[in-house]
Amino acid sequence: MLNRLREFVRRRLHVRTLARWDAAAQKAERVDLSLLRQMRSQARQMRRRVDLVTHIADGRLTLPRIGSNAIRKPAQSDWAHRPEIWRGPISPVGMAAVENRTRIGNITTLYHDCTISELTLRQIRNTREGDLAPFGLRMDVFKFDGSFLSLVIDLPEDAVNGLRRNHILRMEAEVETEKPLEIFARLNIKYGPNVEQVVRELPLDGRETVVEFDLEHTKISEKRLERLWLDLIFEGPEMNEINLRDVTFSRRPRADF
Repeated sequence: MLNRLREFVRRRLHVRTLARWDAAAQKAERVDLSLLRQMRSQARQMRRRVDLVTHIADGRLTLPRIGSNAIRKPAQSDWAHRPEIWRGPISPVGMAAVENRTRIGNITTLYHDCTISELTLRQIRNTREGDLAPFGLRMDVFKFDGSFLSLVIDLPEDAVNGLRRNHILRMEAEVETEKPLEIFARLNIKYGPNVEQVVRELPLDGRETVVEFDLEHTKISEKRLERLWLDLIFEGPEMNEINLRDVTFSRRPRADF
């Protein structure tokens, strides 16, 4: 009963507030300028709070939901992961003139050797039907006078737990580019003082792309595994907009023959 009463009062107050601002809009053309300034100040204060509520509501109610970790993965997968950039909001949301070794969130770093940076990064909200990741990452590259551009993604500790040479590590990505370019994925596996590297080119013949790393062909020591990270390397990125709508990882044991 008390909750119903509170809801009734809130609705009545809301109706009265709307009526007040309707009346203010009708009077705005003819009131004294000093009063108009007060009305404008009050309206701006109200708008800031309304915009904030709308922003939070859009983030929480827009599909896919923030924090969603639905991942497409092959059968028999024993581990899957979506990095934080594509899973939840980061701060800052965007950056311009991005410098070398710029950290994006907690686990991703951008590397380049440009003399003058004309790179921008921005986290975007995915809203398309079929999107599984709540967020994407947009990179705009204008003039590019460097020799390399790479996005380094650190994989969590549990990626190493239980990892064996009979595993196949899989990366799935949704990539959109303004014009064609080559993108390579380089898996780095640190074991003891050594780092094993495996490189694959992303087949950008559709919106979704998959690369797999068969660890059977590496020389890693399972007992000395320390960490994994992946470099996304962009070849010839000048004057291009690159949207990484989603990036996920999974692993599965390879079939025995």
